[in-house]
Amino acid sequence: MQSGRDRWAIESIVSTGVVSLGLVIVAMSGLHRLSALAAVMLVGGAAWIIFISLINALVQNLAPDWVRARVLAIFILVYQGSYALGTVAWGAVAQRSGVGTALVYAGIGTIATAAIALFAQLPNSTADLSPWNHWRMPVVIEEVGADVEKGSVLVAIEYAVIPIREAEFIDAMHEYGRMRRRDGAYRWAIFRDTEVADRYLEIFLVNSWAEHLRQHERQTLADCELERRIHSYLSREPMVRHLIDAYATET
Repeated sequence: MQSGRDRWAIESIVSTGVVSLGLVIVAMSGLHRLSALAAVMLVGGAAWIIFISLINALVQNLAPDWVRARVLAIFILVYQGSYALGTVAWGAVAQRSGVGTALVYAGIGTIATAAIALFAQLPNSTADLSPWNHWRMPVVIEEVGADVEKGSVLVAIEYAVIPIREAEFIDAMHEYGRMRRRDGAYRWAIFRDTEVADRYLEIFLVNSWAEHLRQHERQTLADCELERRIHSYLSREPMVRHLIDAYATET
């Protein structure tokens, strides 16, 4: 027997919970009997539990192990901070216009948030966040071995792109840039060579050599499809170079 989670997309379940909660808040503004109010609030409580349990599960399942604690901290900050701000805002509306009016506006606002699904849908399944450390370890020559831990690191990757696939390559690389920044790069860009038509250069900066080595551990199996797609646009394997801050090695 299928559960509701197996039969319906997560976006449908979350939107239904949000709309149900909004309708309950609107209904509460016109109810004055305790028995009716208790029954309606029971429905609203169930809708809220469905919503918050799914969102909590998504936040934890969609965050890789190395960043999960920080993601949860930000989520809790936003979640509890919204409670505090909402208390002040709707309390001010209730004081000025009455509790009933505040409940109606709050309910309508809650229902309206379901429209977010039109342009920012929740993922219907969790990605495979198992580590995917397939990059070769960078080569460090003896002359710079002692200086490699000083200063920032610039990684430059040269791509030879099949001419008819250039537009697809650029689109995929911008998505790849978000992944680089997610994994620790503080600056990223993609450039085209003015002398060789099919040559593109990706560069990104990382704060330290240790941070770049951690980047090797932060890629996941969910990133595998994007990287394979990028490689399908190339006529040969990319060439990777690692450069360290020359000024830092002299100080």
